[in-house]
Amino acid sequence: MAEIRTVSETGSTNDDVAALAREGALEGLWLRAERQTGGKGRQGRAWLSPPGNLHASTLVRLRAGDPAAPSLALLAAVALHEVVSIYAPATQIKWPNDLLFNGAKLAGILLERQGDAVILGFGVNLAHHPQGLDRPVTSLAALAGMAPEPGPFLEILSRSFSRWLARWREEGLAPVRRAWLEAAHPLGTALATSEGEGLFDGLDEDGALRLRLADGSLRVIHAGDIFLLA
Repeated sequence: MAEIRTVSETGSTNDDVAALAREGALEGLWLRAERQTGGKGRQGRAWLSPPGNLHASTLVRLRAGDPAAPSLALLAAVALHEVVSIYAPATQIKWPNDLLFNGAKLAGILLERQGDAVILGFGVNLAHHPQGLDRPVTSLAALAGMAPEPGPFLEILSRSFSRWLARWREEGLAPVRRAWLEAAHPLGTALATSEGEGLFDGLDEDGALRLRLADGSLRVIHAGDIFLLA
């Protein structure tokens, strides 16, 4: 059973949950902030966190026999996609766990390790999205004409995440990988990566990105920024 705590303001829910993990917090804890002053994205980027959007983090306590911890990035994306698709069915996943609508970023997920715990932070543009960035962004309010309240949205997300976490443990990565591929941009999508440009060729069995290069060779990417090419 998930325990959801809410605070009006904090620096970063990921930092707070990491501190709680060090104090022995149990798996299933979620912390949501109405507003973050130090929200974090991948690669050290800032994540704007105004009231009305979702800023929440949870933790998974790794167990013997669990699939590889980095694959939780795919699991988190699948769970979040399941909920976001209620409001914006055409949303797609971009490796490893960004959610896009027609190429515009709608949500992001940040994973950080704290001992045997993996902290997963979810940022979803529900009511607002930033303006004037060098990349397209959007929000559910802009797409659907309305924005779900962050609290009820998180309740649904926590249940989806719990279901997928159970399957990840009981069945391995395979069902998560299948669901991820069904929700992602199509095979053959042109991508730019730190390893060069190529075409999306799916995921390997461990969830790494397969990139087909212009010369026909295959490159497997385990980390880095990925951009869709128009």
